[in-house]
Amino acid sequence: MLSILLLLAIEQVPDPVVDTSRTQQLDPVVVTATRTERQVGSLPMPVTLIGQRQIRQSGSLRLNDILREQTGLAIVNDHGQGLQVQGFGPDYTLILVDGEPLVGRTAGTLELSRLTVGNIRQIEVVKGPSSSLYGSEALAGVVNIITANPAEGMRGSLSGRYGANQTSDLTTDVSLRSGKTGLYLFGNRYQSGGYDLSPETPGTTVSPFLNYTASGRLTTSFGPRLKLGISGRFFTEQQDNSLATVDQRLVSGTGRVRDYSINPVLTQQLTDTWKLTYRYYHTGYSTTTKLAYQDTQAPYDDSYFRQNFDRVEIVTERTFRNRHYLTLGAGYIGEGVEATRYPGRQQFSTRYGLAQFEWQPSTRLTFIAGGRFDAHSQYASQFSPKLSARYELNQTLAIRASAGVGFKAPDFRQLYLNFDNAVAGYSVFGTQEVGAGIARLQQQGQIAEILIDPGRFGAIRAESSVAVNLGAVLDLRKAYDIPVRISANLFRNDIRDLIETQVVARKTNGQNVFSYTNLSRVYTQGIELDGSYRIELGGSQLTVSSGYQLLEAKDKAVVSSIRNGDVFRRNPETLLTERVNLSDYGGLLNRSRHMANVKLFYELTKSGVSASLRGIYRSRYGLADRNGNLILDEASEYIQGYTTWHLTAAKTIKKITLQVGVDNLTGYTDPSFIPTLAGRLWYASLRWDWATTKSKSN
Repeated sequence: MLSILLLLAIEQVPDPVVDTSRTQQLDPVVVTATRTERQVGSLPMPVTLIGQRQIRQSGSLRLNDILREQTGLAIVNDHGQGLQVQGFGPDYTLILVDGEPLVGRTAGTLELSRLTVGNIRQIEVVKGPSSSLYGSEALAGVVNIITANPAEGMRGSLSGRYGANQTSDLTTDVSLRSGKTGLYLFGNRYQSGGYDLSPETPGTTVSPFLNYTASGRLTTSFGPRLKLGISGRFFTEQQDNSLATVDQRLVSGTGRVRDYSINPVLTQQLTDTWKLTYRYYHTGYSTTTKLAYQDTQAPYDDSYFRQNFDRVEIVTERTFRNRHYLTLGAGYIGEGVEATRYPGRQQFSTRYGLAQFEWQPSTRLTFIAGGRFDAHSQYASQFSPKLSARYELNQTLAIRASAGVGFKAPDFRQLYLNFDNAVAGYSVFGTQEVGAGIARLQQQGQIAEILIDPGRFGAIRAESSVAVNLGAVLDLRKAYDIPVRISANLFRNDIRDLIETQVVARKTNGQNVFSYTNLSRVYTQGIELDGSYRIELGGSQLTVSSGYQLLEAKDKAVVSSIRNGDVFRRNPETLLTERVNLSDYGGLLNRSRHMANVKLFYELTKSGVSASLRGIYRSRYGLADRNGNLILDEASEYIQGYTTWHLTAAKTIKKITLQVGVDNLTGYTDPSFIPTLAGRLWYASLRWDWATTKSKSN
């Protein structure tokens, strides 16, 4: 209430004088933040929009390539390349394609390199809890990948790229529309010879792989008020693995990944102010791995994983007086998984309902309130509310604020995993399997000591978060015709019932038996700053943008113990035991306190020349506890910070574009701790765009 009064009090700030005869550029439209079409500049929550033009200028091939360059986003290595948002791990951000979720997470991480960017129209990133619209996994935010639609007439493109590590990429698409029906088809082939950053050790850092992506969309109208769209996607990958075990024996074999989806959407415009949308979505994901020891050909790993996801949903949108918008929706989700490490086939089901109301009491003030109720078959029901507001002081400055609750449901792994590592000797059981798993190991004489009664495990609660975002946007483009835009966002997330691994028993071989339980309460907080400036001189254009994030992510229990003087460590120089100070505590692992980026995009329109230079900085971050006190508090426990630079240059002649570039210009590597940094990577690409008639923009 106090913040609203303050906003109303400063409403009298005068507007700058505006030349209304000027042509003003409209903000692009996004759909992820509210599930309805809204201009990005009018939204009361932090949203990052990445357009197709920026993707192409950056020379990006896969989704992780372009996301790593955005403020507040970090690509982290955790069973694959996942996305970290506002200090949350990869399993707390929902990844969508055209509003539908991708499945197939490994230990919570969805591998972003599965996704090509060749058919992406724009990427929308909403930071902060979005469970009020999207349910579980949207606790940290949402990334929605919007793919291309059929265009007027007939057009298409063909592109090829070759670069370091025998990496090749071939992409083609075609779009056509005739009357009320349109069709868009896309295909991609991506291959790499892999690389080895440590040739002195057995195995390779990244093994050779080959993958294919095919997708398409068919749209048609059955009249002015009834439209149908059907989209689908198929992805397959084969990897030729070669690696070394902990005892340095060589293991080799193949791994396969496959996923597919089908998504029909029917839109019915009942009246000018009332619309219904019916959606069905089915997707499947599977992996198979066959590895054997090279010397004896004895099996090392022969495993599989299969997951399916089905959702039906109906959403209605109602407009009142062209200023107030009501969204209501309901749906059903069915999920199933079967795997080598799970007992039988496991299934989840969720029934949910959502509501959102956007209220504009004046042209300057917007409120959005909403909530979603999820009834899950395996954990307690969840209600996720959210409230956000935006107030425009004048045409240059706006203030926005949002507060909401997010949640993340326990996944199949945390409930049903049944895994004995034959090489390392440890065991991991989901909460529904730990009792039977311990009993089996006891019968086999493998348990030396029970540390926690397995009967205490069973029901596990969903993780939840209360988050607040408060920000301001200064935009001088409309009022003063100065191409400057600056935004700032303060955020705070308080997470409770964080699901963590817990040692249940100790085995006779000295290894542990693990399960999962709700333990920690953690928080993340910080500030994000973004700015851009565009210079136009004689047919050329230079856009300079920069961003910075300051992040603090800590465990509340650890902070309390340090304040009470209960945490100690051994001084590495004096070898004496000493108390840990709060200033020594580095917080959660794999989080950088400072991240920054700077990007320069240059275009000489008449000559068809363009270039870009982008720098990405990440400060040091924690790797692991090394002194035995189970927290991050010594310099030796960090990975040092680093900066990477990326350069591209392109020339377009008629409909043909030649682009050359170098990623990681300085060739920075860290083979031990950052294996995904492959060193300096050069490439060259050629793209041909064609059209039989003048096409309209997507």
